[in-house]
Amino acid sequence: MTWIPLLLGDKSPSLRLLVLRELLHKDENDDEVQELLKLQKQDSLITDLLKFQQNDGSWLTSESLGLTMANPILNTTQALCRLGYLGFDKSHPAIEKAANFLFSFQLDTGSWPGVTNASMALWMKETTKKSTEPYFEHPHHGKVIAPSLTGFPLRALAMCGYATDPRAEKAYDYLLTLLSPDGSWPYMISPDGDIAYQVVGYRKMPNSRYGCRTNTSIVLNSFAYHPKRRKSEQTKKALDLLLARETRERQHLGYETARMIGAESSHGFLTYYARFDVAMVLDLCWKIGATKEDPRVADLIEYFIETQGVYGLWEYESKPQASRWVTFDILKSLSRIDEAGEWVTTQPRTRYESYPKKPQRH
Repeated sequence: MTWIPLLLGDKSPSLRLLVLRELLHKDENDDEVQELLKLQKQDSLITDLLKFQQNDGSWLTSESLGLTMANPILNTTQALCRLGYLGFDKSHPAIEKAANFLFSFQLDTGSWPGVTNASMALWMKETTKKSTEPYFEHPHHGKVIAPSLTGFPLRALAMCGYATDPRAEKAYDYLLTLLSPDGSWPYMISPDGDIAYQVVGYRKMPNSRYGCRTNTSIVLNSFAYHPKRRKSEQTKKALDLLLARETRERQHLGYETARMIGAESSHGFLTYYARFDVAMVLDLCWKIGATKEDPRVADLIEYFIETQGVYGLWEYESKPQASRWVTFDILKSLSRIDEAGEWVTTQPRTRYESYPKKPQRH
């Protein structure tokens, strides 16, 4: 296993600690684990992030930290995701403050308010109380709901240990009410509950009329951190649809991991998953329970074996400094996917095209 000295030789004590815990299965009482727990407090990935936390627990836009969503709620979710990914939980005071900030905006329905990037700063400045509805104003469709508006903060809270908090459970229940008939989460929903808006090509999901890959991926990632809901029939059905896209975009392999540690900036809202990262899909497979019995999963694993470098690493081409992190994540996923289990696919293998050519009329 040539990757062991390469990963354990990384300058980040956080990565070395994750390798010992997740790949080498070292006990918490292990001397090296205890040493790295002390060193982790000086890791710049953490100290730089905590330095920019606001008094109210939020994070604002910061190019240097990769928090570039121009929205305090969404930037705070990104910061929390990073801390949760690095192993911190709600026992940390910074995470508790950030969680309180996010929960303070939660609506009675369990959702988060429909305030998008451009209007967020003005809304927070002018209002003295939180919004009372989950809708936002779309330039073409008027008032609409996007499931990801609740999925973003819920994923962050779940990653930091709040998945079973009653407030988070209410959010999970709310998201289940937004499911489309085919089991995906749609692009947008009108106030009357009508799923009437077609998703654009690059976010389409095979075998799904209304499924939006961004919304479905965000919501699935929030469910994936719940100890029970992650293997529910609803999450399995949505992952089954997501797996139907079998494209392999090597240049984006590991993008979600690179974004998690701040090597890539967080951009977009409905375009958050414009890039299709199969490493993220592999991560969802083991968390939700897809097994190697599914030929699509088996083919995906074979793809990762083929793309592994000669020294055991997967290079993240655009930001090489993230390569060891990407390698860690892929190795963790590969080690956790079961050979067989309670996984049944109902989706036909379908060729995916973002923008299929229209047939000639003549």
